[in-house]
Amino acid sequence: MRILWVKIGGLWPLNMGGRLRSFHTIAELSRRHRVTVLTTHGPAEDPDGLAAELKGCERIVSIPFAIPKSGTPAFAASLARSWFSRYPVDLWKCQVPELKAEVRRALAKGVDVCVADFLVAAPNMPWPSPVPTILFEHNVEYMIWKRLHDVEPRFARRALLALEWRKMKRYEGEACRRANVTLAVSEVDRSLLAESASGADIRAISTGVDTAFFHPNGAAEEPEALVFTGSMDWYPNEDAILYFMEAILPRVRLQLPNVTLAVVGRNPTERLKAAAAAAKVVVTGTVDDVRPYVGRAAVYVVPLRIGGGTRLKIFEALAMGKAVVATGVGAEGLPVVRDEHYVGAESPDEFAGAIVNLVKDPARRRALGEAGRRLVEERYSWEQVGRQFERHCEEITSSHAR
Repeated sequence: MRILWVKIGGLWPLNMGGRLRSFHTIAELSRRHRVTVLTTHGPAEDPDGLAAELKGCERIVSIPFAIPKSGTPAFAASLARSWFSRYPVDLWKCQVPELKAEVRRALAKGVDVCVADFLVAAPNMPWPSPVPTILFEHNVEYMIWKRLHDVEPRFARRALLALEWRKMKRYEGEACRRANVTLAVSEVDRSLLAESASGADIRAISTGVDTAFFHPNGAAEEPEALVFTGSMDWYPNEDAILYFMEAILPRVRLQLPNVTLAVVGRNPTERLKAAAAAAKVVVTGTVDDVRPYVGRAAVYVVPLRIGGGTRLKIFEALAMGKAVVATGVGAEGLPVVRDEHYVGAESPDEFAGAIVNLVKDPARRRALGEAGRRLVEERYSWEQVGRQFERHCEEITSSHAR
Protein backbone atom coordinates (compact mmCIF):
# COMPACT_ATOMS: atom_id res chain seq x y z
CA MET A 1 0.00 0.00 0.00
CA ARG A 2 0.96 3.63 -0.54
CA ILE A 3 0.18 5.39 2.75
CA LEU A 4 0.17 9.16 3.29
CA TRP A 5 0.53 10.19 6.95
CA VAL A 6 -0.33 13.79 7.89
CA LYS A 7 0.71 15.10 11.31
CA ILE A 8 0.80 18.56 12.95
CA GLY A 9 3.27 19.23 15.74
CA GLY A 10 6.13 16.93 14.82
CA LEU A 11 7.22 13.40 15.61
CA TRP A 12 10.73 13.84 16.95
CA PRO A 13 12.06 13.76 19.62
CA LEU A 14 9.86 11.13 21.26
CA ASN A 15 8.98 13.22 24.29
CA MET A 16 5.17 12.99 24.22
CA GLY A 17 2.74 10.08 24.31
CA GLY A 18 1.08 10.97 21.01
CA ARG A 19 4.43 11.12 19.24
CA LEU A 20 5.37 7.71 20.61
CA ARG A 21 2.15 6.14 19.38
CA SER A 22 2.41 7.73 15.93
CA PHE A 23 6.14 7.08 15.51
CA HIS A 24 5.96 3.39 16.37
CA THR A 25 2.88 2.85 14.22
CA ILE A 26 4.59 4.51 11.24
CA ALA A 27 7.75 2.49 11.85
CA GLU A 28 5.78 -0.77 11.79
CA LEU A 29 3.80 0.20 8.68
CA SER A 30 6.97 1.24 6.82
CA ARG A 31 8.38 -2.29 7.16
CA ARG A 32 5.82 -3.58 4.67
CA HIS A 33 4.37 -0.52 2.87
CA ARG A 34 5.40 2.69 1.07
CA VAL A 35 4.84 5.43 3.65
CA THR A 36 5.09 9.18 3.06
CA VAL A 37 5.05 11.40 6.16
CA LEU A 38 4.05 15.07 5.96
CA THR A 39 4.52 16.85 9.27
CA THR A 40 5.71 20.07 10.95
CA HIS A 41 8.44 20.92 13.41
CA GLY A 42 9.06 23.70 15.89
CA PRO A 43 12.20 25.85 16.11
CA ALA A 44 13.90 23.59 18.69
CA GLU A 45 13.09 20.31 16.94
CA ASP A 46 15.19 18.23 14.56
CA PRO A 47 13.58 17.08 11.29
CA ASP A 48 16.83 15.44 10.22
CA GLY A 49 16.72 13.32 13.34
CA LEU A 50 13.22 12.15 12.41
CA ALA A 51 14.35 11.15 8.92
CA ALA A 52 17.29 9.23 10.40
CA GLU A 53 15.00 7.33 12.77
CA LEU A 54 12.33 6.50 10.17
CA LYS A 55 14.61 5.22 7.43
CA GLY A 56 11.98 2.78 6.20
CA CYS A 57 9.70 5.59 5.01
CA GLU A 58 9.69 6.42 1.32
CA ARG A 59 9.55 10.18 1.92
CA ILE A 60 9.45 12.54 4.91
CA VAL A 61 8.64 16.26 4.60
CA SER A 62 8.75 18.41 7.74
CA ILE A 63 7.63 22.05 7.48
CA PRO A 64 8.80 24.68 10.00
CA PHE A 65 5.79 25.78 12.03
CA ALA A 66 5.53 27.09 15.60
CA ILE A 67 2.13 26.37 17.16
CA PRO A 68 1.02 29.53 19.04
CA LYS A 69 1.20 28.97 22.80
CA SER A 70 -1.41 30.09 25.28
CA GLY A 71 -0.72 33.56 26.68
CA THR A 72 1.15 34.82 23.60
CA PRO A 73 -0.07 37.54 21.20
CA ALA A 74 -0.19 34.95 18.41
CA PHE A 75 -2.52 32.78 20.48
CA ALA A 76 -4.75 35.75 21.34
CA ALA A 77 -4.99 36.59 17.63
CA SER A 78 -5.89 32.98 16.79
CA LEU A 79 -8.53 32.96 19.52
CA ALA A 80 -10.15 36.17 18.22
CA ARG A 81 -10.19 34.95 14.62
CA SER A 82 -11.54 31.54 15.59
CA TRP A 83 -14.65 33.12 17.13
CA PHE A 84 -15.90 33.95 13.64
CA SER A 85 -15.22 30.47 12.27
CA ARG A 86 -16.50 26.97 12.88
CA TYR A 87 -13.09 26.04 14.28
CA PRO A 88 -12.30 26.05 18.00
CA VAL A 89 -9.05 27.90 18.69
CA ASP A 90 -7.03 24.68 19.09
CA LEU A 91 -7.78 23.79 15.45
CA TRP A 92 -7.74 27.32 14.02
CA LYS A 93 -4.16 27.89 15.18
CA CYS A 94 -2.98 24.63 13.54
CA GLN A 95 -3.86 25.49 9.95
CA VAL A 96 -0.65 25.41 7.92
CA PRO A 97 -0.98 26.57 4.28
CA GLU A 98 2.34 24.97 3.26
CA LEU A 99 1.24 21.64 4.71
CA LYS A 100 -2.12 21.84 2.96
CA ALA A 101 -0.32 22.35 -0.35
CA GLU A 102 1.99 19.38 0.28
CA VAL A 103 -0.99 17.18 1.10
CA ARG A 104 -2.72 18.11 -2.16
CA ARG A 105 0.45 17.44 -4.18
CA ALA A 106 0.96 14.04 -2.53
CA LEU A 107 -2.66 13.03 -3.13
CA ALA A 108 -2.40 14.09 -6.78
CA LYS A 109 0.59 11.77 -7.27
CA GLY A 110 -1.49 8.85 -6.02
CA VAL A 111 -1.82 7.11 -2.66
CA ASP A 112 -4.01 4.26 -1.49
CA VAL A 113 -4.94 5.57 1.96
CA CYS A 114 -4.39 8.81 3.89
CA VAL A 115 -4.08 9.06 7.69
CA ALA A 116 -5.00 12.32 9.43
CA ASP A 117 -3.07 11.95 12.69
CA PHE A 118 -4.90 13.70 15.55
CA LEU A 119 -7.89 15.93 14.97
CA VAL A 120 -5.62 18.98 14.42
CA ALA A 121 -4.55 17.44 11.09
CA ALA A 122 -8.13 17.54 9.78
CA PRO A 123 -8.25 21.30 8.89
CA ASN A 124 -5.22 20.67 6.65
CA MET A 125 -6.94 17.93 4.66
CA PRO A 126 -9.09 18.33 1.53
CA TRP A 127 -12.70 17.32 2.22
CA PRO A 128 -14.13 15.33 0.62
CA SER A 129 -10.92 13.37 0.28
CA PRO A 130 -10.10 11.84 -3.10
CA VAL A 131 -8.74 8.70 -1.37
CA PRO A 132 -9.90 6.61 1.60
CA THR A 133 -9.03 8.46 4.80
CA ILE A 134 -8.46 7.35 8.38
CA LEU A 135 -8.82 9.86 11.21
CA PHE A 136 -6.51 8.68 14.00
CA GLU A 137 -8.00 10.03 17.24
CA HIS A 138 -5.49 9.71 20.09
CA ASN A 139 -7.94 11.56 22.35
CA VAL A 140 -11.55 12.60 22.39
CA GLU A 141 -10.53 16.22 22.04
CA TYR A 142 -13.78 17.83 23.12
CA MET A 143 -13.69 15.82 26.36
CA ILE A 144 -10.29 17.32 27.29
CA TRP A 145 -11.75 20.80 26.87
CA LYS A 146 -14.90 19.88 28.76
CA ARG A 147 -12.86 18.59 31.69
CA LEU A 148 -10.80 21.77 31.64
CA HIS A 149 -14.10 23.65 31.87
CA ASP A 150 -15.34 21.47 34.71
CA VAL A 151 -12.33 22.13 36.98
CA GLU A 152 -11.91 25.85 36.10
CA PRO A 153 -12.90 28.05 39.08
CA ARG A 154 -12.78 31.45 37.29
CA PHE A 155 -16.12 32.47 35.77
CA ALA A 156 -14.84 34.32 32.67
CA ARG A 157 -12.40 31.58 31.70
CA ARG A 158 -15.03 28.94 32.43
CA ALA A 159 -17.46 30.66 30.02
CA LEU A 160 -14.78 30.73 27.32
CA LEU A 161 -14.00 27.05 27.83
CA ALA A 162 -17.71 26.21 27.57
CA LEU A 163 -17.76 27.78 24.10
CA GLU A 164 -14.56 25.99 23.08
CA TRP A 165 -15.54 22.49 24.15
CA ARG A 166 -18.91 22.74 22.39
CA LYS A 167 -17.29 23.97 19.15
CA MET A 168 -14.73 21.18 19.45
CA LYS A 169 -17.46 18.58 19.88
CA ARG A 170 -19.30 19.77 16.77
CA TYR A 171 -16.19 19.81 14.61
CA GLU A 172 -14.96 16.47 15.96
CA GLY A 173 -18.27 14.84 15.04
CA GLU A 174 -18.09 16.32 11.54
CA ALA A 175 -14.52 15.08 11.05
CA CYS A 176 -15.44 11.55 12.14
CA ARG A 177 -18.31 11.48 9.66
CA ARG A 178 -16.10 12.76 6.81
CA ALA A 179 -13.40 10.13 7.34
CA ASN A 180 -13.98 6.64 5.99
CA VAL A 181 -12.87 5.22 9.33
CA THR A 182 -12.03 6.83 12.66
CA LEU A 183 -9.62 4.91 14.88
CA ALA A 184 -9.94 5.64 18.60
CA VAL A 185 -7.38 4.35 21.11
CA SER A 186 -9.87 2.71 23.48
CA GLU A 187 -13.42 1.42 23.63
CA VAL A 188 -14.27 4.27 26.00
CA ASP A 189 -13.16 6.82 23.41
CA ARG A 190 -14.92 4.95 20.62
CA SER A 191 -18.22 5.14 22.51
CA LEU A 192 -17.80 8.86 23.29
CA LEU A 193 -17.04 9.68 19.66
CA ALA A 194 -19.96 7.59 18.42
CA GLU A 195 -22.35 9.63 20.60
CA SER A 196 -21.45 12.86 18.76
CA ALA A 197 -20.84 11.39 15.28
CA SER A 198 -23.96 9.49 14.33
CA GLY A 199 -23.40 7.28 11.30
CA ALA A 200 -19.60 7.43 11.41
CA ASP A 201 -17.52 4.25 11.22
CA ILE A 202 -15.57 4.44 14.48
CA ARG A 203 -13.37 1.59 15.68
CA ALA A 204 -10.99 1.03 18.58
CA ILE A 205 -7.33 0.14 18.30
CA SER A 206 -4.97 -0.86 21.11
CA THR A 207 -2.30 1.29 22.68
CA GLY A 208 1.20 -0.17 22.68
CA VAL A 209 4.50 0.05 24.49
CA ASP A 210 8.10 -0.73 23.62
CA THR A 211 8.50 -3.77 25.87
CA ALA A 212 12.18 -4.19 24.92
CA PHE A 213 13.02 -0.61 25.96
CA PHE A 214 10.79 -0.44 29.04
CA HIS A 215 11.47 -3.46 31.21
CA PRO A 216 12.41 -4.17 34.84
CA ASN A 217 15.99 -2.89 34.92
CA GLY A 218 17.15 -4.27 38.23
CA ALA A 219 17.53 -0.82 39.79
CA ALA A 220 17.43 -0.77 43.58
CA GLU A 221 14.05 0.55 44.68
CA GLU A 222 13.94 3.44 47.10
CA PRO A 223 11.10 2.33 49.40
CA GLU A 224 9.57 5.78 49.93
CA ALA A 225 10.15 7.21 46.44
CA LEU A 226 7.25 8.24 44.20
CA VAL A 227 7.49 9.23 40.54
CA PHE A 228 5.39 10.88 37.84
CA THR A 229 6.48 11.21 34.21
CA GLY A 230 4.99 13.28 31.41
CA SER A 231 5.34 16.43 29.33
CA MET A 232 4.96 19.19 31.89
CA ASP A 233 3.96 21.77 29.30
CA TRP A 234 0.79 19.72 28.76
CA TYR A 235 -1.76 21.37 31.06
CA PRO A 236 -3.48 18.16 32.26
CA ASN A 237 -0.10 16.92 33.56
CA GLU A 238 0.65 20.21 35.30
CA ASP A 239 -2.83 20.27 36.84
CA ALA A 240 -2.36 16.69 38.07
CA ILE A 241 0.92 17.44 39.85
CA LEU A 242 -0.24 20.74 41.34
CA TYR A 243 -3.32 18.92 42.66
CA PHE A 244 -1.15 16.08 43.98
CA MET A 245 1.23 18.42 45.82
CA GLU A 246 -1.58 20.45 47.32
CA ALA A 247 -4.13 17.79 48.26
CA ILE A 248 -2.46 14.36 48.34
CA LEU A 249 1.23 14.64 49.23
CA PRO A 250 0.63 16.34 52.63
CA ARG A 251 -1.67 13.46 53.58
CA VAL A 252 0.98 10.92 52.59
CA ARG A 253 3.63 12.74 54.64
CA LEU A 254 1.50 12.60 57.76
CA GLN A 255 2.27 8.86 57.78
CA LEU A 256 5.47 8.77 55.72
CA PRO A 257 7.36 11.98 56.51
CA ASN A 258 10.38 10.95 54.40
CA VAL A 259 8.48 10.20 51.21
CA THR A 260 9.90 11.82 48.05
CA LEU A 261 8.39 12.69 44.67
CA ALA A 262 10.22 13.12 41.35
CA VAL A 263 8.33 14.87 38.53
CA VAL A 264 10.10 13.89 35.30
CA GLY A 265 9.27 15.65 32.04
CA ARG A 266 10.02 18.51 29.72
CA ASN A 267 9.31 22.23 30.08
CA PRO A 268 7.90 22.62 33.60
CA THR A 269 6.36 26.04 34.08
CA GLU A 270 7.64 28.58 36.58
CA ARG A 271 4.40 28.11 38.50
CA LEU A 272 5.04 24.38 38.83
CA LYS A 273 8.71 24.82 39.78
CA ALA A 274 7.80 27.31 42.52
CA ALA A 275 5.13 25.01 43.94
CA ALA A 276 7.51 22.04 43.81
CA ALA A 277 10.26 23.93 45.64
CA ALA A 278 7.80 24.81 48.41
CA ALA A 279 6.68 21.17 48.63
CA LYS A 280 10.25 19.79 48.51
CA VAL A 281 9.51 17.95 45.28
CA VAL A 282 12.15 17.29 42.61
CA VAL A 283 11.26 18.59 39.13
CA THR A 284 13.83 17.38 36.59
CA GLY A 285 12.80 19.07 33.36
CA THR A 286 13.88 17.28 30.18
CA VAL A 287 15.89 14.09 30.72
CA ASP A 288 17.54 11.79 28.20
CA ASP A 289 15.97 8.68 29.73
CA VAL A 290 13.07 8.38 32.18
CA ARG A 291 13.84 4.76 33.06
CA PRO A 292 16.33 5.38 35.90
CA TYR A 293 13.78 7.58 37.68
CA VAL A 294 10.97 5.06 37.22
CA GLY A 295 13.24 2.17 38.17
CA ARG A 296 14.17 3.74 41.52
CA ALA A 297 10.57 4.53 42.49
CA ALA A 298 8.47 2.31 44.71
CA VAL A 299 5.17 3.72 43.39
CA TYR A 300 4.25 5.40 40.11
CA VAL A 301 1.46 7.97 40.54
CA VAL A 302 -1.06 9.17 37.92
CA PRO A 303 -3.34 11.72 39.67
CA LEU A 304 -4.91 13.08 36.46
CA ARG A 305 -8.21 14.99 36.61
CA ILE A 306 -8.22 16.09 32.95
CA GLY A 307 -7.41 14.10 29.86
CA GLY A 308 -8.53 11.96 26.97
CA GLY A 309 -7.30 8.97 25.01
CA THR A 310 -5.07 6.59 26.91
CA ARG A 311 -2.05 7.21 29.09
CA LEU A 312 1.06 5.63 27.57
CA LYS A 313 2.86 6.52 30.79
CA ILE A 314 0.92 3.80 32.63
CA PHE A 315 1.89 1.15 30.08
CA GLU A 316 5.53 2.23 30.38
CA ALA A 317 5.38 1.95 34.18
CA LEU A 318 3.71 -1.47 33.97
CA ALA A 319 6.30 -2.64 31.43
CA MET A 320 8.95 -1.77 34.02
CA GLY A 321 7.11 -3.81 36.66
CA LYS A 322 6.01 -0.85 38.73
CA ALA A 323 3.08 -0.55 41.13
CA VAL A 324 0.77 2.21 39.88
CA VAL A 325 -1.82 4.34 41.69
CA ALA A 326 -4.15 6.18 39.31
CA THR A 327 -7.40 8.09 39.21
CA GLY A 328 -10.19 6.91 36.94
CA VAL A 329 -9.22 9.58 34.40
CA GLY A 330 -5.58 8.48 34.67
CA ALA A 331 -6.35 4.85 33.81
CA GLU A 332 -9.26 5.63 31.49
CA GLY A 333 -9.47 3.56 28.34
CA LEU A 334 -6.61 1.21 29.15
CA PRO A 335 -7.27 -2.55 29.28
CA VAL A 336 -6.12 -2.72 32.88
CA VAL A 337 -8.04 -4.25 35.78
CA ARG A 338 -8.28 -2.30 38.99
CA ASP A 339 -6.56 -4.06 41.92
CA GLU A 340 -4.96 -6.55 39.52
CA HIS A 341 -2.77 -4.29 37.39
CA TYR A 342 -3.02 -1.01 39.31
CA VAL A 343 -4.65 0.56 42.38
CA GLY A 344 -7.49 2.98 41.65
CA ALA A 345 -8.14 6.02 43.83
CA GLU A 346 -10.26 9.16 43.46
CA SER A 347 -10.38 11.36 46.56
CA PRO A 348 -7.20 12.77 48.11
CA ASP A 349 -7.66 10.56 51.20
CA GLU A 350 -8.14 7.45 49.07
CA PHE A 351 -5.16 8.27 46.86
CA ALA A 352 -2.88 8.98 49.82
CA GLY A 353 -4.02 5.82 51.59
CA ALA A 354 -3.29 3.70 48.52
CA ILE A 355 0.26 5.10 48.32
CA VAL A 356 0.93 4.52 52.02
CA ASN A 357 -0.36 0.95 51.85
CA LEU A 358 1.84 0.12 48.85
CA VAL A 359 4.95 1.70 50.36
CA LYS A 360 4.42 -0.48 53.44
CA ASP A 361 3.72 -3.66 51.43
CA PRO A 362 6.56 -4.61 49.04
CA ALA A 363 4.95 -7.98 48.24
CA ARG A 364 1.82 -6.22 46.99
CA ARG A 365 3.92 -3.83 44.90
CA ARG A 366 5.76 -6.77 43.38
CA ALA A 367 2.53 -8.64 42.56
CA LEU A 368 1.02 -5.60 40.81
CA GLY A 369 4.21 -4.97 38.87
CA GLU A 370 4.51 -8.57 37.69
CA ALA A 371 0.87 -8.68 36.58
CA GLY A 372 1.28 -5.42 34.67
CA ARG A 373 4.45 -6.60 32.92
CA ARG A 374 2.75 -9.84 31.84
CA LEU A 375 -0.19 -7.91 30.41
CA VAL A 376 1.79 -5.56 28.18
CA GLU A 377 4.34 -8.18 27.16
CA GLU A 378 1.73 -10.67 25.98
CA ARG A 379 -0.72 -8.31 24.25
CA TYR A 380 0.50 -4.76 23.67
CA SER A 381 3.85 -4.63 21.87
CA TRP A 382 4.12 -2.05 19.07
CA GLU A 383 4.43 -4.84 16.52
CA GLN A 384 0.99 -6.15 17.49
CA VAL A 385 -0.54 -2.66 17.46
CA GLY A 386 1.03 -1.90 14.07
CA ARG A 387 -0.53 -5.03 12.61
CA GLN A 388 -3.94 -3.93 13.88
CA PHE A 389 -3.55 -0.54 12.21
CA GLU A 390 -2.41 -2.20 8.99
CA ARG A 391 -5.53 -4.38 8.86
CA HIS A 392 -7.79 -1.31 9.04
CA CYS A 393 -5.83 0.34 6.22
CA GLU A 394 -6.12 -2.76 4.06
CA GLU A 395 -9.83 -3.11 4.76
CA ILE A 396 -10.81 0.42 3.72
CA THR A 397 -8.61 0.36 0.61
CA SER A 398 -10.19 -2.94 -0.43
CA SER A 399 -13.69 -1.58 0.17
CA HIS A 400 -12.90 1.58 -1.82
CA ALA A 401 -11.53 -0.49 -4.74
CA ARG A 402 -14.80 -2.40 -4.95
